[in-house]
Amino acid sequence: MTPRPIIYWMRRDFRLADNPALVAACASRRPVIPVFILDEVVEGHKPAPKWRLALSVTRFAEVLAGQGGRLILRRGRALDVLRALVAETGAGSVHWARLYDPDSKARDEAVKAGLKADELEAVSHPGHVVFEPWTVQTGTGGFYRVYSPFWRAVRGREVAEPLAVPKLNFPEIWPASDDLADWHMAAAMGRGAGVVRPHLTLGEAAAQDRLDRFLDSRIGAYKVARDFLDQDATSGLSEPLAYGEISARVCWHAGQGAMLRGEPGAEHFLKELIWRDFAYHLVFHTPHITHGNWRAEWDGFPWRGDNSEAEAWRRGRTGLPVIDAALREMYVTGRMHNRARMLVASYLTKHLMTDWRIGRDWFEACLVDWDPASNAMGWQWVAGSGPDAAPYFRIFNPETQSEKFDQQGLYRRKWVAELSADPGAEALSYFEAIPQAWGMGADDPYPEAPVVGLAEGRARALSAYENRGF
Repeated sequence: MTPRPIIYWMRRDFRLADNPALVAACASRRPVIPVFILDEVVEGHKPAPKWRLALSVTRFAEVLAGQGGRLILRRGRALDVLRALVAETGAGSVHWARLYDPDSKARDEAVKAGLKADELEAVSHPGHVVFEPWTVQTGTGGFYRVYSPFWRAVRGREVAEPLAVPKLNFPEIWPASDDLADWHMAAAMGRGAGVVRPHLTLGEAAAQDRLDRFLDSRIGAYKVARDFLDQDATSGLSEPLAYGEISARVCWHAGQGAMLRGEPGAEHFLKELIWRDFAYHLVFHTPHITHGNWRAEWDGFPWRGDNSEAEAWRRGRTGLPVIDAALREMYVTGRMHNRARMLVASYLTKHLMTDWRIGRDWFEACLVDWDPASNAMGWQWVAGSGPDAAPYFRIFNPETQSEKFDQQGLYRRKWVAELSADPGAEALSYFEAIPQAWGMGADDPYPEAPVVGLAEGRARALSAYENRGF
């Protein structure tokens, strides 16, 4: 009797190594059919992450082809597509790796319930974080609201060793597949796709290489150097982690190995991994964090909706070089330095008094390393409305931050063409990427003054906080 195949439903786990869902499917020794679905959740992705996800799909399909397999592509409501594939292939099981944001969780719960109602095996597996959200509890059995005790609760825990690449077993007859080009997942990127593409770390092999290079040359100085805007001192792993091209568990064990070797930045690297876990911990337990103020007392705060100053912020034309440099860096590379993210978020939500959701949405549209949990928590942390937030009265001063973390002005000149008589390729590429409708060029005079002055904006923000009783 021919064994019934297993459908392996891929979402954000585009790797062969340390992939629990794939390992479990292959362990059955039944044929495995890898599938990616442009479903109700993926359809809602904004331009940069949707385009970047399509590149992950393409690269992983190439990897499977090299192993004699295929990645089957289908479009539609996830449960409907999986039921159709089961009918076509005779599959008896569907396996996938768990996700924890509310949209993915709702979809997955509906899929699991529907497949089980059809008397099919539906199995979800870990794999997107180091510690799954419900496995970390306070002494009273609740969830953590503050990062530091969360870190202390997990830092000494045993973490299973990463799993080896399994022996792949594919079917003799494959179901039909859509053509990825017909989905037009890059359409909304417009001119920006060609500009951003050279800056990507794409695929499992490139992700592992990036981790290795970080461990070899940068982890020792990571704790101190990572804050300097003009240095390439970070791991650069947020992008491959977002698409599961490398696992958080592989990164954890690499960091632990660096600690044993006495690398001074290793523990801080591990803390950053757990900060990502903490974001998913909170999203799982308090899903409203992705769309509403985590602290209910902020619901009446008089943030402004979208406005002309926020539009200047989006376009990198605020008149504050470090803010504009950061926003242009994001438009050209699809990423932004972490220190810069804090500065631009503070300026938007505090100096410009603009709702943090405006910034959240722009980051989601532009970041190739967009992560629903980290993006929401990061914005609320800076705005003051979130868990473990920076004090509401902490208002970053972009000028003093520039003097401290971009002392020679290299970062600002690298990304803002108007600041240099002979701008470099990075600064000029911004004008190749942006919409023509913005009407911006490298020869435009730079704004003579910020859209909102630092002293003026700070005073306005503090007044608003005082009037709300914070």
